Amino acid sequence: MSDQRAWEMRVFLRVAAEGSFSAAGRAVGMTPSSTAKLISRIERRLGVRLIERSTRRLRLTGEGEVYRDRAELILAELDALDAEVSGGAAEPTGVLRINVSVPFGRHCLLPLVPEFRRAYPGIELDLTFTDDVVDLHAALVDIAFRVGRLEDSTLLAVRLGTVRRRIVASPDYLKARGVPLTPADLERHDCLGFNFRRAAAVWPLRSGGRLVDREVHAPIIANNGESVRHLALLGLGLARLAEFHVAQDLRAGTLVTVLDDAVADEEEIHALYVGRDRAPARVRAFLDFMTPRLRAALRP
Repeated sequence: MSDQRAWEMRVFLRVAAEGSFSAAGRAVGMTPSSTAKLISRIERRLGVRLIERSTRRLRLTGEGEVYRDRAELILAELDALDAEVSGGAAEPTGVLRINVSVPFGRHCLLPLVPEFRRAYPGIELDLTFTDDVVDLHAALVDIAFRVGRLEDSTLLAVRLGTVRRRIVASPDYLKARGVPLTPADLERHDCLGFNFRRAAAVWPLRSGGRLVDREVHAPIIANNGESVRHLALLGLGLARLAEFHVAQDLRAGTLVTVLDDAVADEEEIHALYVGRDRAPARVRAFLDFMTPRLRAALRP
């Protein structure tokens, strides 16, 4: 493959990720018009339209999505080959882009990073902590950690374990507002929630022998679990959080659990990645290193 063809692919991937010629051009050091002409040149060569243009945002066609997926694989292989040859094939190198939720990143992943860096000093980590679900292709992410049902069948997944939810509150809050003894008692309590799109003000609880989605009153909402945890520590309400997230607080007594018999929701957590069986060496090294350690951390 020529350097020119590889460059065209990189520019196309940037356009696909940014959704505009202007933003992509700034990222790669080209003018918007030059970027648009480059994409048109690729389309003329292939004889198909890869991108639908509109006044609001660019959108990939079906052929564009196929080209994006194949370009990612080809460039990942080229990068991995260059890294291995330049490093004498001794160890994986390159930048590894990881997307992880704030609680899981802080409490489970970050404590393992020093050991990983000692084992693989040639791998540079680009960590993004967010509770929003991102598109791995569009965001150019190598590995993402997801809790809950998986929807994107084009990604490979490594199961890490099960996440159990607990309802927690500070002792001060419970002293002032009382301890809820049944799911119905939540009607007179402040419950802390989330403001991202996939969140809803309902908590799945076991009541009368069946699982019921109970609507709760959420006077304060936040965009990540770590903020919700701090709100609970401040005595501002009940919070429904992952057990690994509040384990240290429970041991310290700064948070306590309530309604343990009613909380029945568990969700699986996976590491997702692109590349199928041709994932770069740095991706395989990270997963091989982290998987057994994260499984141990999530084990009850």
